[in-house]
Amino acid sequence: MSSTLRATVVASIGLAFVPSILRAEELAQSQAPTMPAITVTAPTASLTVPSVKQAEEQINKTPGGVEVVPATRYLDGRATTMKDMLEYTPGVWVQSKYGQEDSKLVIRGSGLSRNFHLRGIRLLQDGSPINQADGSGDFHEIDPLAQQYIEVYKGANALRYGAATLGGAINFVSPTGRSNPGYAARFYGGSYQTFGEQAAAGFNDGPWDAWLSFTNLSGNGFRQHTNQSLQRVNGNVGAQIGSNAETRFFLSGNQVRNQIPGSLTQQQYLTDPQQGPLANVLQNARRDVDSFRFANTTVIDIGEDALTLQGFVKSKYLFHPLTFAVIDNNLLDWGLTGQYKGSRSVAGHRNDFVLGVNYFAGTNRNKQFANNFGVPGALTNDNTENSTSIEVYGENWFYVTPEVSIVTGLQLNWQTRVLTDNYLVNGNDSGSAAYFEVNPKIGALWEPRPGLQFFANVSRASEPPTWSELNPSVAPGFAPLAPQTSWTAEIGTRGTIGGQFGWDLSIYRSWVKNELQLLVVPGFGGSAIAINIPNAIHQGIELGLNGTAWQGEKGDRLTGRMALTVGDYRFDNNPTYGNNQLPGAPPYYIQAEARYATPGGFYVSPNVEWVPQGYYVDNVNNPAFMTSPYALLGVKAGYTGYKGLEFFVDARNLTNQMYVSNVGVTNTASAASQLYNPGSGASVYAGIQARF
Repeated sequence: MSSTLRATVVASIGLAFVPSILRAEELAQSQAPTMPAITVTAPTASLTVPSVKQAEEQINKTPGGVEVVPATRYLDGRATTMKDMLEYTPGVWVQSKYGQEDSKLVIRGSGLSRNFHLRGIRLLQDGSPINQADGSGDFHEIDPLAQQYIEVYKGANALRYGAATLGGAINFVSPTGRSNPGYAARFYGGSYQTFGEQAAAGFNDGPWDAWLSFTNLSGNGFRQHTNQSLQRVNGNVGAQIGSNAETRFFLSGNQVRNQIPGSLTQQQYLTDPQQGPLANVLQNARRDVDSFRFANTTVIDIGEDALTLQGFVKSKYLFHPLTFAVIDNNLLDWGLTGQYKGSRSVAGHRNDFVLGVNYFAGTNRNKQFANNFGVPGALTNDNTENSTSIEVYGENWFYVTPEVSIVTGLQLNWQTRVLTDNYLVNGNDSGSAAYFEVNPKIGALWEPRPGLQFFANVSRASEPPTWSELNPSVAPGFAPLAPQTSWTAEIGTRGTIGGQFGWDLSIYRSWVKNELQLLVVPGFGGSAIAINIPNAIHQGIELGLNGTAWQGEKGDRLTGRMALTVGDYRFDNNPTYGNNQLPGAPPYYIQAEARYATPGGFYVSPNVEWVPQGYYVDNVNNPAFMTSPYALLGVKAGYTGYKGLEFFVDARNLTNQMYVSNVGVTNTASAASQLYNPGSGASVYAGIQARF
């Protein structure tokens, strides 16, 4: 470990202990507003949607970096973006691109160069994928106000859902009529003409329960040409069948209208970070999405055994004017999954296991037109993109002693990509590819006492190219790309002491082959073309601390929490770039918060987001175009004491710090490279919720 890294870790831990550390999961119910609906003890637990406690018990069987994030942890603030949801989650770096729901998400360097859509991380809603069948994904289908909790599985620890990627998986879990009965209304607003509303209702009656939420969000954004309007509907209906079976139907619908300002050159950013490039304004660059998703989960639970069956279908229409073209997509995805859990005695020892199979398929009609000031002109390309994925996986826990388990796993996956060129004027770009990968995993988990764990694992991951890499907008065709594979070694520990202090530490190193890197193409409005990097190293530290520093005689207390993400991503003896750093994300990222709360329900929480060192935007590591370090100061305050009525104030970037939130990457940056996405300036948001 370098001296700089050691100093940063020590400084970060010291920063966290100024107020000491918040045990967020234990204190959330008593200190943070419970939104979006009333959460009370349900008469009967749900089999299809486990409680937060059940989810924590299950996830802590994983010998690697994982976390459960209760929604109460982020609903005491603005709660409109993926960044809002995953703050204080070590190992997760996520930044809003334009102050909108579109984000850049990086876990363990997966998606490091991706500055549009998503790759290398599986997003799920209630256990079934939101990603498209090719593995790509978007964020607009995730409504922060329509979640009960979030499960974060880093790296190959996501084998719980059959995933084996470098980045892992994030599962968003809905409220139900059993977990959140009653009615709720939430109203909030603030800077940049942000306004949002939610209405939610849940009920349960005997074997039946239902929950439904409608949300609306609008705003102008920090930058020019960032108007957004989102309407979302989410709901589910569950029915218990006897005492050991339950089926639940989920539905969601989204209407998204976002203007896209585009990335800036370095000089544009330094001159006026709020501007939108003229081409984006004149060509009315935007993303209009209409999507609908329907899913079912059925669980049959008999003693030590449980069978879970899931199915989903999703349709999406994308109208996407950019500076160089209008992209018009009609997409249909569907899938079926089955998972069997059991427990048997082997040679007198406890032995738990999971066996599963996933089938995903999708077709996308991808058309492109000339852009005539936001209106489609002549057809320039027309492709049909078909994807299939079959995953067979298993995981086994053999308990050598009641405190020590050996965890083994294996995933087999077959994936296909078939491109049919329907526009032969410029030649036939049709093509196909098939991928078969075997991904093993072995680990150990030692729990010397309840609330204290040590773990280690070694795992393999694989990621075939997505369609935006195989068939990029700026160079239609079928690119000859290899799948990205990696081996990762990880050690760590997590636990609590006396209910007053908690920690979560993972240290990992990944050896990556054929890493898929997206390089911004000059003159094409931020669009990119993918390449394979022969060898790369990803390594890092993920540290979370939380606990109570002080508690007064009258019940008031001072608590705190901190998350440190250290990421060292670099080429490995590359013939062109040597051991240069891979561009795209900061090497150190620190978030910390202190909270003072009274027994009457008032609280105030100063916080900081700190990037102590800038990062490169190109493979040659030109220091002239590096981003700059920054520290953002904020504060939250609110009241949760009056039954059924809560409010919050959330002030951000109090010093109006100018900073780059995220970037695109390229081989060699120049003064003309449009790579920089400025973060929002000083802002204040306030909200109120009534529950009854």
